[in-house]
Amino acid sequence: MTDQFRTVAVIGAGTIGLSWTALFAAHGLTVRVSDPRPDLAEATAEALAVFGPHLAAQGLDTDGPTDRVHLAADITEAVRDADVVQENGPERVEFKKELFARLVREAPGHALLLSSSLAIPSSVFTTEIEDAGRILIGHPCNPPHLLPLVEVAPGEHTTAEAVQCAVALYTSVGRTPVVERQEVPGFVGNRLQNALNRQAVHLVQQGVITPEDLDTVTHSLGIRHAAVGPFLGGHLGGYRHIAEHIGSTMQQLDLDEPSQDPQDRERVIRAVEKAYAATPYADLAEARDRAQLAVLSALADVRRNQKEN
Repeated sequence: MTDQFRTVAVIGAGTIGLSWTALFAAHGLTVRVSDPRPDLAEATAEALAVFGPHLAAQGLDTDGPTDRVHLAADITEAVRDADVVQENGPERVEFKKELFARLVREAPGHALLLSSSLAIPSSVFTTEIEDAGRILIGHPCNPPHLLPLVEVAPGEHTTAEAVQCAVALYTSVGRTPVVERQEVPGFVGNRLQNALNRQAVHLVQQGVITPEDLDTVTHSLGIRHAAVGPFLGGHLGGYRHIAEHIGSTMQQLDLDEPSQDPQDRERVIRAVEKAYAATPYADLAEARDRAQLAVLSALADVRRNQKEN
């Protein structure tokens, strides 16, 4: 398996796949995109145009990516000389089983085979694949061209070399890869996000708070977790005291699961839609991305000053 990454095949051109495409191309890689969607050319061009300012804000090349992105007629063409395959297909086990069996057959023997799977560990869909050593999860945060963290989750048969290559790849395109030591459905980031979201839905269902007021969590947890993770935050607050004293009190809190009754679920959906109906979706997304870029820029300045001092 090579340490030189020149050509990436992106399989699946939804939100995640197009974001990967822009990021890889901005870092000078040749990208071949495969997706059966009839508007692939239009969607790819639009994504490169929309993501261009985000990439430029990170100091990346936004002039050349269009020339480095090629639309493949099919998967076979996309992977024929790929050094890396980044799969972003449907979250279905059978789909991934068939696709990765095909990738093992058709991609070059040195190619790294990565899945952006949201929740399915690679061991689940590689059980019948003999040459599964180069298959593993490279699960990004959405969108990967903006958010640096990538969860690298090897499967039962993934080789140590493949893990090292995945870490090298994601590092080379400015991401922050973290290798997980055990497979777990949903991986780490989605499990944390899911726990927060479930409690948020429960609180809204109980009438404790409205969706828009709950979203002010950005002024507390959002700021804190942009600076430090939960364990470092606990350490700075006196982790032993929190664990031995406050922890027992926290265990007594009512953290019931949100109701899955269709009527209860519909009430929350309508409340969220009503809360943000006044502002067009594109404007909300643009504001989110500007804020995320500002946070990333501020964190980069802090780290740069720390190194200089």
